[in-house]
Amino acid sequence: MAPRASWKGYLKLSLVSCPVRLYPATSTSERISFNQLHKKTHNRINIKPVDPELGLVERSDLVKGYEYEDKKYIIIEDSDLESIKIESTHTMNIEAFVDEGSVDVIYQDAPYYLAPDGAMAEETFVVLREALRKTGKLAIARLVLSSRERVITIGARETGMFVCTLRNPSEVRGTAEYFGNIPVGKPDAEMLQLAEALIQQKQTTFDPKNYEDRYEVALMQMIREKLKGHKPIVAAAPDRGNVINLMDALKASLSQSKPAAKSKTKAEPAAKSKEKAAAAAAKPAAKKKA
Repeated sequence: MAPRASWKGYLKLSLVSCPVRLYPATSTSERISFNQLHKKTHNRINIKPVDPELGLVERSDLVKGYEYEDKKYIIIEDSDLESIKIESTHTMNIEAFVDEGSVDVIYQDAPYYLAPDGAMAEETFVVLREALRKTGKLAIARLVLSSRERVITIGARETGMFVCTLRNPSEVRGTAEYFGNIPVGKPDAEMLQLAEALIQQKQTTFDPKNYEDRYEVALMQMIREKLKGHKPIVAAAPDRGNVINLMDALKASLSQSKPAAKSKTKAEPAAKSKEKAAAAAAKPAAKKKA
């Protein structure tokens, strides 16, 4: 079964356009989730709408309301929302281009995949995709999703394109409240050097497959044990060691992070010399016995 598109419309650059489909790039269907049950009956609890005056009401009787003053609402009908027609409702009109990596990650919100809608759109789509790839640029456009216009970035990804919705600046909190009391002064030079050495020692290429959700795995293991009628297995907390201060911690971290292969190469010659000594001692004894 083909995935369902979240949005269908047109990707437009100046006078060039092609029909496209937008698909969510992520899914939460594999996450473990819980239902609310009554503690005695274990029946699943249904959340139903309640009016403070009428009590339980039907969902079909619910309407949207915007609170313009305290406890005063204006009713918004579906037809009111449908009457709002702006270009970004059905068209991603590219307004500008920026360098890849120039968009601060704090503004990046939800990821989507963008694909051509039909064979007739493929030629135009491929031209725009390759132009983005070769120039190393992201396109900036606007798009209406869930009754909201969102600013988006569009970039080349494999044979398709990658869209990321951006948060509005009003949604991003300033740093002063959280970072205001953190000292600006330079740290101790030796400790900084040790920290930099530790970073170099642990440097690698990021692969998300190497970072599974350990809590999710432990959670599923606990559920399976409970299904078997066993007590949940509780993992031991990691040993924190006996490090006293930051300098000792950095030095200890560097020594612990050294590749195991180095210690083996030092240990192997010693082991071989012990074996040779034991063999040499055994030979005279054997001759004397004979």
